[in-house]
Amino acid sequence: MSPTSFFLPSFLKAIRENKEQSFRNILVEPTAGVYIFDMLKPNFCNMLMSEVEHFERWVRRTNWRIMRPNTMNKYGVVLDDFGLETMLGQFMDHYIRPMSGVFFPEVGGSTLDSHHGFVVEYGANKDAELGFHVDDSEVTLNVCLGKQFHGGELFFRGIRCDKHINSEAYSEEVLDYGHVPGRAVLHCGRHRNGVKATTSGNQLNLILWCRSSVFRELKKYQKIVLTGVQSVEMIRKKGSVCQLQLPNWSC
Repeated sequence: MSPTSFFLPSFLKAIRENKEQSFRNILVEPTAGVYIFDMLKPNFCNMLMSEVEHFERWVRRTNWRIMRPNTMNKYGVVLDDFGLETMLGQFMDHYIRPMSGVFFPEVGGSTLDSHHGFVVEYGANKDAELGFHVDDSEVTLNVCLGKQFHGGELFFRGIRCDKHINSEAYSEEVLDYGHVPGRAVLHCGRHRNGVKATTSGNQLNLILWCRSSVFRELKKYQKIVLTGVQSVEMIRKKGSVCQLQLPNWSC
């Protein structure tokens, strides 16, 4: 299928131009490091939801055991499990990596080379909410596919080192975002986030955890080098809690 079947013209234009200003023209940044923009066409969202629902019916009919998206979500499917691995790899390479290279260079945004793609479902009889956590990714794309729902806001609470992962957020870091079908949220995987309760209806979201093997190897090396070091240029202090300016090295 042609990219024009998937993506909105404004998004494709920004990708073709491949300049920071072109990307900024289509997005908003309501809190530092969280980028929101219109991305997917309604027809593609509906098609993907239909494929997921068909797969779920087949799983129930055959009693086939499948791997769920992650340890936190009991509902949803891993998209690689039914033949979308290649498509999602191209999706990341051609449409996510250009933006990530601009907005997340410090965490390997330009060297993303693997992914974990899945659809999650929230609702009264599904996963109602998702607790405060960080993602196993360098960069995360989260796109609402649709359905009728109330609640289910995606919330963000800033970035911290491992030592202060559960510390309170500062006011400028607090964001509660209400999903809109077809609209994407792009953020660093270490940006603390969660999902508030979906009070009615069902909500399906496409999630792509994008990873960089180069960055992960570099991070391992940096942790060794920085052992015993009390401060680095990329960390600033506010009281006794460190707010990380990417990348998220341990302090």
